[in-house]
Parts: sequence; C-alpha cells; structure tokens
Amino acid sequence: MTVHELSRAEARRIAVRAQRLDSPRPTDFIDVVRRLTLLHIDPTAAVAPSADLVVWSRLGSSYSPAELVTALENRTLIELRAMIRPSEDLALYRADMAEWERSERGQLPGWRESQRDWVRANNACRLDILDRLRCDGPLTSRELPDTCTVPWRSTGWTNNRNVTQLLEFMVLRGEVAIAGRERRERLWDLATRVYPDDPVVPAGEAMHIRNERRLSALGIARARGPECPVEPLDVGEAGETAVVEGVRGMWRVDPSSLGLPFSGRAALLSPFDRLIHDRKRTVELFEFDYQLEMYKAAARRRWGYFALPILYGDRLVGKLDATADREAGVFRVDAVHRDVPFTTPMTTAVHREINDLARWLELHVTPPLTRGSRRRRPAAGR
Repeated sequence: MTVHELSRAEARRIAVRAQRLDSPRPTDFIDVVRRLTLLHIDPTAAVAPSADLVVWSRLGSSYSPAELVTALENRTLIELRAMIRPSEDLALYRADMAEWERSERGQLPGWRESQRDWVRANNACRLDILDRLRCDGPLTSRELPDTCTVPWRSTGWTNNRNVTQLLEFMVLRGEVAIAGRERRERLWDLATRVYPDDPVVPAGEAMHIRNERRLSALGIARARGPECPVEPLDVGEAGETAVVEGVRGMWRVDPSSLGLPFSGRAALLSPFDRLIHDRKRTVELFEFDYQLEMYKAAARRRWGYFALPILYGDRLVGKLDATADREAGVFRVDAVHRDVPFTTPMTTAVHREINDLARWLELHVTPPLTRGSRRRRPAAGR
C-alpha cells in the first residue's frame, strides 16, 4: 500500500486548490458548484448570503447572485438537505431515501429510530400533506395542515414545529422537495414534480461516488470522522492513504491533486466555506483558530459577529470583522485581525479583496482602506 508523505504546506495547497481558491480564478459558475459539490444555505446575511459569498470568493465580482437564482429556477441546481447541489447528484441520494426507514445492518441508531417512530405516529398528517400538495402545490409550510397527533419535542427552535419537521423527514424519504422560494420562505411540492427522473444509483455505489466527489472537493480529508447527518466530513476509502508531517493519524488524499504546481492569492471566506467548515481539520492543517461568534454575547467575541477568515496563498492569516449596512450604503470594516504580521504585498492584496467585495455588494467601504492602513480590534462589548 502506497502511503504519501506530505508536509503541512503541501496538504494545505492540495486543500486550497481543490476548493478553487488558488490562482487564477475559475470563470464558470456552474462548473464551480459542481467542483465544490454543494453550497451551504444559511439565512444570515451580515455580509451576504453564504452561498453567494462562497461563489464570490472563487469568481470575484464577475459573479452575479442572479446566476444562482436562475440555476435554481431551471433546476440545474436543487436544494437538498440544507444544501444547494447539482441536480444530477440527486440520483446519488435516491436509494438512501427509499431505505430511510430501514438499515443495512437491520437496526437503526437510536436517534434515527425515534425519528422513524415519530413519522409513523403522524402518518395521517403525512398523507394529508401529500394530498394537499398533490392538489394545490407548491405551497409554503404555513399553508399545509397540521394534523399531527404527537407533537415534535425539541429543546431547540424546532419544538412543536410539527409541519416543518415532518417536511424535513419527508424530504429524507424522497416524498417532497423544495420547489422554489417565495421571498425567503420555502415552497414545497411533490418530489416527483421537482426532481429529475434519472436512474437511481444503488446505495453502495452511490456512497462510493459521494465519497470520491467529496474527496475531490476537499483534496485531503480523514477516512473516518464524527457522524454528520447532513454532509459528512470524512471520505471512507476514497483516494489514497497519506500522512501529514506534524499531524497525528492517517489521511486520504485525492491522487490527482499530488505534485501539481501551486499559485496562491488572497481570498475572504464565508464562515461556512468548505475550506474551513471542518474546524478540526482547519486547526490540524492550517494551524488556524476560528469560531463563528454570532451566537456569543458581544463582550465574549474575539473577532466579531460574522468575521470572515482571510486566506493568503496557502495560509489562513486573519479575520475580517465587517458588516454590510445596506440601509446606509456602506460596507463597514471594524477590524482586520492579523494572526501573523502582514507584509506590504499581503496588506495590498487583502485590501484589494475588501474593496472588491464592497464593489460587488454595491457599497462604499468605511473607513476607506489605504495601502498602509491598519484596523485594530474594537473594544469588548461593541
């Protein structure tokens, strides 16, 4: 068995290049999404919606959010499991949908079993929803009947949100799908009206293909990781074995990414960007400490409400604390937190990205950034 020995710098460059964050920039929106395999959906838009911000980080200001809207409308891309994915990838999930109530090993994990039992207990409501959609869909969740006999119990925001929770499970069962949006609210319809009628890929083969595509998008990843119900962080036996100097354990690497030249650039990243979404991998490979702090009290934040990680070459070098104030027409830069000393070329490149982001948002940067300007951390509790 071949084991590839990589330095941290080599591993980082593989990861950056796989995420299309190297130089030169890609130019085609759909090709980028297919390469990344998904765009994370999150309603927070302190700077811009995360899906748009992820694409801007790759394409720059040539990207228009209207391209994403059009791709969803014509169903080149679809929403599935809180992610935007290429529509052709749906065939890789249909076998799992058909087997949602069962397990290959004959026994479901406890949390899956309780979800299955809750859906079964509310089967009449499930059928009512399907009937209503069949006659009148697409509809918002507010327009669908709540005839659940057993309420959904949760310690979080989903508590007693019976219809929305049931719809989520019906997506996993392959019965309903998101057909579009009415402003920000999802429109639901029968899956047969939304999804392409592509041949179903058998479950084992589909898992192998998903792992291969995930590794291609990440470049380097762990073979095993914690269970993530929406999108795994690990890649099973995809790729080939690797070790990274100074990092414990074994990795899987995409062999097509080995030995390629690397040319880096500066980039500002969404907190949900796949390059940094696996925080453990981010620490191990990039030695970069980062947390999304919007759920923390202001006095406990180190970097800001929605700080954007700053990439320069193959290193994550800081965080940008900035907010898009659309009402005032400004892109407010509160701090550029520098994890390492910035050279003059680094400062120039980072400021160029900040100014480009503001232009893309059609806002004015405030305070104006100059080549040598430096932003300091605001006082706690700002």
